[in-house]
Order: sequence, then C-alpha cells, then structure tokens
Amino acid sequence: MSGIWRQVLAAYTTDRYEGRDREQLLALGAAELACARTAGGRTVAAEDVQRIAREEFGLVLDERMARAALAQRRTRRTAG
Repeated sequence: MSGIWRQVLAAYTTDRYEGRDREQLLALGAAELACARTAGGRTVAAEDVQRIAREEFGLVLDERMARAALAQRRTRRTAG
C-alpha cells in the first residue's frame, strides 16, 4: 500500500488527522480514484472528484478543494 493510501485510510478510519487535514487527504484519495477510474484518456474533472468523495467517503467537497486535489495529484505524478 502506498504512502498516500495509508494516509487516506488513516484519515477515513481514525481520529489521527484534524478537520481540514482529514478533508484534504480524503479529497486527494478521491482524486486518485477518479483518475484510476476514468476510461480512455478522458480528462478528469472536479465534478468526478466531488462525486467519488461523496460516494466513497461521504464527504461533500466544494469545487475549489476538488480542483486543488487534482492539481496536487498531478504534481505528485510528475514529480515522482
């Protein structure tokens, strides 16, 4: 299990992370899932991240946070 998924799991299942940190980690997890589940090279949109966050984590994200999670995910991918 990668480091980000360990953090996402901890954010989802424990009190290890406080409010905003927890929300940001779950948003990043939703962005990861959105990218993994998007077929055929289609661009992932903030709405995809919002839908997955709601369905998988019970988290309602605003568009700004969904976009930030996508940007962070893309930055991590190009840096790593």
